[in-house]
This record gives sequence, C-alpha cells and structure tokens, in this order.
Amino acid sequence: MAKKAVASLQKGGGKEFTKVVITAKSAKTGAYTFKESMVHNDNVKDVVAAASK
Repeated sequence: MAKKAVASLQKGGGKEFTKVVITAKSAKTGAYTFKESMVHNDNVKDVVAAASK
C-alpha cells in the first residue's frame, strides 16, 4: 500500500509535498512515538518549529 501512495504522489503536484516524521517521548512510559504527516514544502520549517516547542 505504501508503494501505491508513493507512486501516486510522484505524478503531477505530489512533488510539492514532504513527509515529516516527528519523534516524541512519552513522559509516562518513556517510549517513543512517531507522528507522520504530509506537509507542503513551503510549510516544513513551520511544522518542525511548532513540534520542537
């Protein structure tokens, strides 16, 4: 399924987006969680800056 999603993003305007993976450590368990999102290339720095706060 991932291949199909990636292949469809390579057509047309899909190259304008970047997959952002943000790591967060749980205070309760100490385990790491990952949040993935597709972000427009113009907004990548804003999303990463907001996540690091």
